[in-house]
Amino acid sequence: MDTNFRTSSSLLQLRSSFCFSPSLSSSKLRLSKSKRLNFVQHRLVIKNSSGFDEDYSFDGFSVKPNKLFMQEAIGAEYGEGFETFRLDGPLKVDVDFLNDRLQEGFLKRIRYAMKPDEAYGLIFSWDDVVANTGALKLNAWKQLALEEGKEIPPEADAQKLMLYASADHVLHKILRWETIESEVDRLKSRLSQIYFDNLPKLRKPMEGLEEWLDAVSTAHIPCAVVSSLDRRNMVDALERIGLKKYFQAIISEEDGMESIAHRFLSAAVKLDRKPSKCVVFEDDPRGITAAHNCTMMAVALIGSHPAYDLGQADLAVGSFNELSVINLRRLFANKGSTFMDRQKQIIEKTPPKRKLTVDTIF
Repeated sequence: MDTNFRTSSSLLQLRSSFCFSPSLSSSKLRLSKSKRLNFVQHRLVIKNSSGFDEDYSFDGFSVKPNKLFMQEAIGAEYGEGFETFRLDGPLKVDVDFLNDRLQEGFLKRIRYAMKPDEAYGLIFSWDDVVANTGALKLNAWKQLALEEGKEIPPEADAQKLMLYASADHVLHKILRWETIESEVDRLKSRLSQIYFDNLPKLRKPMEGLEEWLDAVSTAHIPCAVVSSLDRRNMVDALERIGLKKYFQAIISEEDGMESIAHRFLSAAVKLDRKPSKCVVFEDDPRGITAAHNCTMMAVALIGSHPAYDLGQADLAVGSFNELSVINLRRLFANKGSTFMDRQKQIIEKTPPKRKLTVDTIF
């Protein structure tokens, strides 16, 4: 009982770094609200004539091109995590720390023994997994080229690189537009603005996703979605495609994660599931590598990348229609509930030879 209490208390301290505490007094709430109002007024005053403020925001929407059109680091190559802050100082959170601290308590172990599906956590990447954002990004590049009097290369391979490479790389290496650095910043800001303008046109999720989410919701399996979008745009997009009710956690730009793996770890914390009990749904080989670095399972969605590029995934499917809850159980069925957990190496020893004596013979 004492062990469970210590585990629960440490987990509570960890999750307090990610959640808003309801125990704040009303005076503190009023004070923080007034500070937010002053901050908003300050941002309205410093907007320049072009409509952008000092954070490259436009009409209240965050348009940071370095977050939207960039190739994020994979992260957690050696199991490292991220740093969060508590009242008693900073706390470094890595993969082993979360697998150790997010252990199930006594009552949860009993519940998961009766309903093992509830022990899992599902993490979905937003881009080309929840919604087809690749078409939006390509259209943004085409519209920008049209406005600037430039051309987009017609080759399919070049256009594919434009979806996954950073904006700087696309401008200098793929499109080879001769621009000075100040013009590059303007083009990236305009590119992000075009993307946000087209984002409301996204009205439906990927094929079979809603039915799959409905099935895992019936099995009481919590789900999270990760994205580099800001939270307001993320929530609005999920509401438009009718999927917001299925996600218990949203990882957005405001979470401040620096790599793909860090977003996955943050999602595991918000879902209150060990990383080794989470399944990541990705379409990008780099995202699959990040999931494995976090000791998570990875299900690849074939489409943006061919099947031979997704061979490292634990399971690859053409659409969500091919999935069932049984598939999740089979992912972890290799060694039961301890699969992918740290284990001590067992060295077999040769048993000692018996000595023959008179009693042994007779």
